[in-house]
Amino acid sequence: MIKSIMETVLKNDLTQFLKALNFSAEKHRHQRRKDSSASPYINHPIEVANVLWTIGEVCDETAIIAALLHDTLEDTDATAEDICSHFGEEVKALVLEVSDDKNLPKQERKQNQILHSSHLSQRAKQIKLADKICNVHDIAFAPPGNWPLQRRTEYLQWAQAVVHGLRGTNQQLEAYFDETLIKARQKLVDEQESSMHYSAVNPSTL
Repeated sequence: MIKSIMETVLKNDLTQFLKALNFSAEKHRHQRRKDSSASPYINHPIEVANVLWTIGEVCDETAIIAALLHDTLEDTDATAEDICSHFGEEVKALVLEVSDDKNLPKQERKQNQILHSSHLSQRAKQIKLADKICNVHDIAFAPPGNWPLQRRTEYLQWAQAVVHGLRGTNQQLEAYFDETLIKARQKLVDEQESSMHYSAVNPSTL
């Protein structure tokens, strides 16, 4: 009897997970990341969910599903009503909580993330942490081709400010963010030193 109940629960959880993965893939199907290889956008929400599960040890189905859907309201034609009808009110509320208001100017949205991060629910904080981990890594190691070093450096500073308000939520995610940030900053330092060395030995390129 217990085995049968556990199998049913597992089946239901897996069904919802695959449903969310399919929904997100469909909504993001025409989108690409801004890295030089233009990788499929769906890679990002999958990685955020993976970091939550494997690094943060977050076994909360609602949080994992919301992680897969976390950019659908901001970046696709999906609506809050769509998410509610497919995944329920709880998932809808969580996706809304981690979504920016795209009606606001970009700088205001970024400032709001800093101001509001400490007031998010625990689930939302964990999703934000995983999201920032993935973005910080990509800004350093798979950056948009048109982002100069200064803009990438400023992004790392902004991400650190957002994460400051998320602390006290998940020790593993916070430690992993700190490790990722150190590696990212070192990568930018290495790039800057390499560029300076190249300029020194090739003054004609200046």
